[in-house]
Amino acid sequence: MQRRGGARVAAIRASVVASGGVDPRERSEAHWLDGRIATPMSVYPGYETTASFGLDTYATFVVEVEATTGEIGIGLSHGGAPACWIVEQHLARFVTGRDPDDVAVITDQLWRATLHYGRKGLVVNAISAIDLALWDLRGKLAGEPVHALLGGAVRDELSFYATGPRPDATRQLGFIGAKLPLAYGPADGDDGLRRNLEQAASAREAVGDDALLAFDCWMALDLDYALRLADGVAALGFTWLEECLPPDDYAGMAELRRRAPRGLRLTTGEHEAGFDGFRLLVDMSCCDAVQPDLRWCGGLTEALRIAAYADDHAVQVLPHVSSVYAYHLVFTRPATPYAEFLMSSPDGTTVQPYFGALLVDEPVPVGGRMRLSALDRPGFGIELAPGTRLERPFDP
Repeated sequence: MQRRGGARVAAIRASVVASGGVDPRERSEAHWLDGRIATPMSVYPGYETTASFGLDTYATFVVEVEATTGEIGIGLSHGGAPACWIVEQHLARFVTGRDPDDVAVITDQLWRATLHYGRKGLVVNAISAIDLALWDLRGKLAGEPVHALLGGAVRDELSFYATGPRPDATRQLGFIGAKLPLAYGPADGDDGLRRNLEQAASAREAVGDDALLAFDCWMALDLDYALRLADGVAALGFTWLEECLPPDDYAGMAELRRRAPRGLRLTTGEHEAGFDGFRLLVDMSCCDAVQPDLRWCGGLTEALRIAAYADDHAVQVLPHVSSVYAYHLVFTRPATPYAEFLMSSPDGTTVQPYFGALLVDEPVPVGGRMRLSALDRPGFGIELAPGTRLERPFDP
């Protein structure tokens, strides 16, 4: 591995996309992500969709870490201008002038420096974007893809399941199965539960008996409802239920797993952050698989710690979305047999890049699969598309 010697971080920038955004819903007035989806807000009338309570304001922001030799590493997360403030006004001091190979030390310093106001949420998103940008820069300086920096791939091809509303269509596209958005929560009563199970039965009929099927419950349920849903989908051969309870209800998750039907797996972690949070999930037997999102959990550095601990305790690691960031990790993990792909097209029936037009040639599955050769560019293979207009809200 030949690295460009002496390179250090010359500058770090945090920006929001000036126009067009990267939220797939911005490309259509009618998008399945804006349909009825159970969320923690569903207990209140009038908040049956994610847009109704403002999830669409959780904008993507871009961190660029530029080396003294000119290469630029790119990290993407969510948090918009507030996250940019955290990067520019607080965390930049721990990055500028540093050797990118010190990423583990730098990331640890970012965690320690924000303990008094961070640990989860927006601050960890900012840390994640910086960490991912540093890994991207390391790969570009070395002329190697990130999966090579992690020790090399363990497979030549990766399979995907699709997240979206049309399991019939994604099965025909070659995906190994589908994860469905759960439409109705406890506030919708027995009728809502019946409708959820009707959707589950229709999905099973559409994809056949051998396909992976799951429900994404997005923190919307209580223990009683989750158990009733679990009984119903277990009879249909569902593979797992995801994130049934609020992320801080570790005791509830452990009880759900203890009482759930045998053969139905419980997964969670999309909205967990940091090693300590995932250690609780593992130590308290909250789930069969953890699902860190590399843009929200603390970045690749933290995801590696999480994965090592989960491996030691026979808990599977199934990263949440994260596009190329997750793909590089999953290719190196023997115990992670497949990856998630979010169907970002309006009707959920066609494959489109997760980050829309923001990146150049963002790799996507073909026939529900991806060859390792799709990730052969240095770093994460990320470059901003020509003409992308970024606004730097807090340029110092």
